[in-house]
Amino acid sequence: MAVELLLLLLLCGNTISEMQPIHKSPPGTLDFGFVPVKTYDTHAYYEPGPIGILFSIVHSFLYVVQPNSFPQEVIRKLAQQKFGNIQNDYQKAIYYEIGFIISAALGLLFVLLLPLVGLCFCMCRCCDNCGGEMHQRQKKNADCRRGCFATFLFVTSLIISIGVLCAYAANQHLTDQVRGAKQLVYSNFRDLRIFLNDTPGQIDYLVSQYNTTKEKVLSDLNNVGPLLGFRVQEQLGKEVRPALDAALAMAGAIRETKEALENVSVSVEVLQEGTERLHANLTDVKAHLSNTLNDSACSAPQVASTCNMIRNSLHQLSINANYSGLPGVNLQLAKVNDVLKIDLSSLVQKGYTAFNDTPDLVMKQTRNILSDIQNVLESVGSNISSFTKSLPVEKIITDFTMYLSQSEAYVQDYFPVMEQYDFYRWLACLILCCMVILILVFYYLGLLCGTCGYDRHASPTTRGCVSNTGGNFLMAGVGFSFIFSWVLMIVVVVTFVTGGNVEKLVCEPFEDKTLFKVLDTPYLLNQHWKNYLSGILLKNPDINLTFEKVYSDCKENKGIYTSLHLESLFNINEFLNISMYTEEVSLKIEHININLSGIILLDAPGRQNLLNFSSSGVDGINFAAYLTEINKSITKVDLLSFANDLEARADQLPRGALENALKGHANSIRTIHDQQVIPLEQAMSTLNRSIRLLQKTSSELMEKVKHVINAVNAAQLLINNNASLVIVQETKKYMDMIIGYFEQYVNWVKESVTMDVAACKPIANVIDTAVDIFLCSYVTDSVNTFWFGLGGCSIFLIPAIIFAVKLSKYYRRMDTEDVYDDVETIPMKNMENGNNGYHKEHLYGIHNPVMTSSVEQW
Repeated sequence: MAVELLLLLLLCGNTISEMQPIHKSPPGTLDFGFVPVKTYDTHAYYEPGPIGILFSIVHSFLYVVQPNSFPQEVIRKLAQQKFGNIQNDYQKAIYYEIGFIISAALGLLFVLLLPLVGLCFCMCRCCDNCGGEMHQRQKKNADCRRGCFATFLFVTSLIISIGVLCAYAANQHLTDQVRGAKQLVYSNFRDLRIFLNDTPGQIDYLVSQYNTTKEKVLSDLNNVGPLLGFRVQEQLGKEVRPALDAALAMAGAIRETKEALENVSVSVEVLQEGTERLHANLTDVKAHLSNTLNDSACSAPQVASTCNMIRNSLHQLSINANYSGLPGVNLQLAKVNDVLKIDLSSLVQKGYTAFNDTPDLVMKQTRNILSDIQNVLESVGSNISSFTKSLPVEKIITDFTMYLSQSEAYVQDYFPVMEQYDFYRWLACLILCCMVILILVFYYLGLLCGTCGYDRHASPTTRGCVSNTGGNFLMAGVGFSFIFSWVLMIVVVVTFVTGGNVEKLVCEPFEDKTLFKVLDTPYLLNQHWKNYLSGILLKNPDINLTFEKVYSDCKENKGIYTSLHLESLFNINEFLNISMYTEEVSLKIEHININLSGIILLDAPGRQNLLNFSSSGVDGINFAAYLTEINKSITKVDLLSFANDLEARADQLPRGALENALKGHANSIRTIHDQQVIPLEQAMSTLNRSIRLLQKTSSELMEKVKHVINAVNAAQLLINNNASLVIVQETKKYMDMIIGYFEQYVNWVKESVTMDVAACKPIANVIDTAVDIFLCSYVTDSVNTFWFGLGGCSIFLIPAIIFAVKLSKYYRRMDTEDVYDDVETIPMKNMENGNNGYHKEHLYGIHNPVMTSSVEQW
């Protein structure tokens, strides 16, 4: 009765284990550590060692004697006393026990007949029958018969010796195990003390871990800004950040536009001035070349053609692009500079800053509820502590500890008595073994003396003292066999029936749990209770609590709360309803009211600045005119190629002033290219990049600006009007996270109560120690091995008696003997011999009462 109360109260502190999760959002993982669990000392497992081979042999023998399965139905009817068809039920019982009945009947027959046979045998020998006549008839195969009888007796004695050794080993094993059982019993007591003493600490640990949950909740509440604010910011940022990014990109585009316009203005100016100088220089070079080609040296026939070719290419020395007609961009540049007087990037950064301050804004606006939630958490913790303190766990553990101490003291007081009785049992069994050993001693001495003292040349009447003593030993062994064998068989029958049935009806069904199935039969042990165990422990026989399930759960070291279904006795929510407190926390969190309307992403000057940029006239630039000139080369011909070609033609001329003059003009052209054309090409490249950038920027500039402004307006509208929906959604997620910590605590407590708190392995160990180890392995296996060895000895005493009686005739000194002549030739002499083959006594001087009587009558 106290067990169930203890187990119940042990888990009262864990009542929250029955609570169901309120929300399904996965919270952050909390680390509650491990419930303090001590290791139990008892190892309820027994390894018999070498004698286990004998145990296995006995088990096999019992299976041959009793191969039938466990009679569940018969046992149930017997327990319920519902033998309907008595004859049929008894037939089933007899059929199950038929092996034991036959074996016991044979043993009883042995007990009854062997003393009777021994008595008759003794009386017959007193009448000189059954080998009692001290006369040995000579036969031709006497040596063979003597050897066979001696061999058979020796082998039989060896078998009996093995049997008595088995019996002695089993007897000694039982005594050794009984003496060693004291440590095993005390180990179980220690485990039970650990079981009782550690349970309050486990409950306190479960309760204390609520602080882990509370501290985590408070930590998240104190960080509501980073947690909830970042959640809100993350959701709003899906629209706000792209809008601000677009506005910031447009601010960068304005700066790039200004730089591009400046580059265009400078590049056009450079190109205009440069092309004018280049044109003048090329004109001079062309004039000087023309003068040189008009020299009389060019009229010579061998050089005229070369000079004409050079003269014909002089028209290529001129500029190709005309930059003087390009429109200016000063007006657009002036408007863009006016736009840049307002720093749009700074305005956008202010919007970023305001939006990034959302966590701080949330923190400031939720300070008023933190203290309320903290008070709720403190209330939950105090209720848990006060509830667990109100449970009489200490009192019940004290009572159980007292009962345990009394039981341990009882064992300490009566264990020496048990050892004393076991000593008497050991002594009695040893005496039984000594009976067999005494018989074996006579047999072995008889074989030894008879074999060593036998003389082949001695006649039966002249055998030596040693041989005669051997025969007497054999007959003494026979006599003690008749005296002790029936006593041995009585012990064998009693222990066989008892030990065999305990093995078959208790040990085997306990091992395969069939016994539990019988015990779990509804209305078996109490006709009014469906489940006996729950009726005894929980006072409710309708609870499905079975011996098998309890034993299996305790064997797996599960918590006793789960093993005994203690939840059926407690409506946990009545004592500790966490859902009520979490609901209150949820309501307070749901009442969080966050206003983000103070966040300004981009003010009116910023928007106007974007509009001014769109109307700056950048999109009105004549990009086609610029691109037309940009795509032209600076000169009509590549001056370097022209100079190289001119120098090559000069090399074709004869050496002289003309050649040198042409090469000088080629070098002048190269100088013009390096000093004037290359800078112009660089300026044209800058103009090309800037014009193309302006063309790209100005493409649909108004639409782009409007898109940016619309995006910013939409984001601002979301913050001002629709942020409440986002806040509600994120607040719900935040609340789920907070409540999730309670769920984790509840689930952890439930798992701990199921597996760790008050783990009932010691209970299963006590059952295993009492039944499987002590009753079955120690006692039953040893008793069965004892009767198996002793029974084998008793059975083999019968052939040993026969062989010993037969063999003793060949060792003992006879009073008379048969005497034969070597050659029988005289008929009359044969007549004197009669039909029995005896000679006249006066022929050999041998006293022969049989022959003497025959002669006198004859």
